[in-house]
Amino acid sequence: MKVLDLDIPGRLWLGTARYSSPMVLADALAVDGIGFVTVSLRRQNPGDRSGDQFWDLVKKANKPVLPNTAGCHSAEEAINLALMAREIFATPWIKLEVIGDDYTLAPDPFALVEAATELTKQGFHVLPYCTDDLILGQKLLDAGCPALMPWGAPIGTGGGLANPRALAAYRNKFHHVPCIVDAGIGAPSQACEAMEMGFDAVLLNTAVAKAGDPVLMAKAFSNAIQAGNDAYRAGLMTPSDVAVPSTPVVGMPFWHQEPV
Repeated sequence: MKVLDLDIPGRLWLGTARYSSPMVLADALAVDGIGFVTVSLRRQNPGDRSGDQFWDLVKKANKPVLPNTAGCHSAEEAINLALMAREIFATPWIKLEVIGDDYTLAPDPFALVEAATELTKQGFHVLPYCTDDLILGQKLLDAGCPALMPWGAPIGTGGGLANPRALAAYRNKFHHVPCIVDAGIGAPSQACEAMEMGFDAVLLNTAVAKAGDPVLMAKAFSNAIQAGNDAYRAGLMTPSDVAVPSTPVVGMPFWHQEPV
């Protein structure tokens, strides 16, 4: 997968929070098919360097890092956090979150566009966590975002694709830019469904981090995402409302019983 001039090594983008131990996280990040690894500046404390161990672990994974403005509730807060993240993680990439509702963790569309516009002017490559609203998606592209990241369901719910029709319309509308389903994915089958729609990647965290075996679950997601992408590229059959025989019947004899 290619975003701007960066070749992303995989289509499973994985978060780094809530793992039971650093070793489990390291093993999960080593799974084939992992692309971006998201990190939050809140895991780092520049004053006492308490996050050095975590940052060293992420660097050893040798995956592209995507800092995240998780927990921000205003454009100003997100912009400031992004500037600090660029200095600490040495990357122009930023996953932009600006939360507008504490209950659903839905993004604030107005603050999101404001922050994306300013960060783009300052040289960032902004990947915005957004809803599946088409107008918002277009405004984020107009603000300079190189890709879009609509949610599948609210963060951490595992609800899957809550509105598949809207997501299918979203992918069709923005077919010319990378689109990544971000948040709400709870099972590999849900990730596969997103990829079958033509999405370019899936970003998730909790479904892997809190699994009984996070490493095995990461492998399951990687395989499901690859299968979904293969199916999309191969071309899915068109559903039919009536039965269609898989064996040809042209030229085959039919028994006909004369009426008594």
